[in-house]
Amino acid sequence: MMETLNIENLRGVLRYNESMSRHTSWRVGGPAKYFYTPNDCDDLARFLAQLPQTVPIVWVGLGSNLLVRDTGFPGAVICTHKGLSELTVHGDGDVYVQAGVPCAKVARACSRAGLAGAVFFAGIPGSMGGALAMNAGAFGGETWDVIRTVETIDRQGNVRVRKAEEFLIAYRSVVIPDGEWFTAATLQLQPAPNEDGKREISQLLRQRGASQPIQTANAGSVFRNPEGDFAARLIETAGLKGVREGGAVVSGKHANFIINDGDASAADIERLILRIQKTVRNKHGVELEPEVRLVGEPL
Repeated sequence: MMETLNIENLRGVLRYNESMSRHTSWRVGGPAKYFYTPNDCDDLARFLAQLPQTVPIVWVGLGSNLLVRDTGFPGAVICTHKGLSELTVHGDGDVYVQAGVPCAKVARACSRAGLAGAVFFAGIPGSMGGALAMNAGAFGGETWDVIRTVETIDRQGNVRVRKAEEFLIAYRSVVIPDGEWFTAATLQLQPAPNEDGKREISQLLRQRGASQPIQTANAGSVFRNPEGDFAARLIETAGLKGVREGGAVVSGKHANFIINDGDASAADIERLILRIQKTVRNKHGVELEPEVRLVGEPL
């Protein structure tokens, strides 16, 4: 019998046993016990305040950078993509972006507004919430390079505004206070000729299309780059391009991408991740650290 949640006055959409293969860019993943898409930040606060403290939470935007195991997730998945979608450009160079806004949309909006410094977001396949949580980057730019303030929410539904200086930021790493999650950010950008931004985005997207398997089911870069080197180089020189586990295969275009070629399971992808780590460790003596998040209990 399905265990339902007794939460009042919600305006968003709550689903039970929702397949995460519908919400991840790898197109794999078992069911989430609860799957909630809030209507807005107030609705999200109401949901969190009434959600039992024992229920674990996972956040998802566009579902990139995320591997949900075939066993699924025995808690609540909160999807920010549709509900936390506000993007407002102010005249002083500040841009307010909620967590569910795709990063590529941020790049385009800032370019149209004649603001410089955000074009690198065009190369990040996820949404703003994930970019904030991991200091995502592309084409030499990183998310927290342009952050002035952020908004967070806690388990009780309390919203806080915090300055960028309050956080410890590193390569693909952000230390956030326990029990808080990012819901929005204000970017601080500088004026620039409008056409320059458009041309740069077009150029970067062509570059990305030429070097990455963007038309496939993938989750972006699988491993962090080790200091002074590139994960893709280590994987390729270990002879792993084209290697597969079931329906999961190392991209022949970019070795730091794993592709679901149509019938992969999450277990196939996880086995391939472990195989890559073991081979690179034996070949190069380097321990590759996954950039993707693994969620759920192992089979």
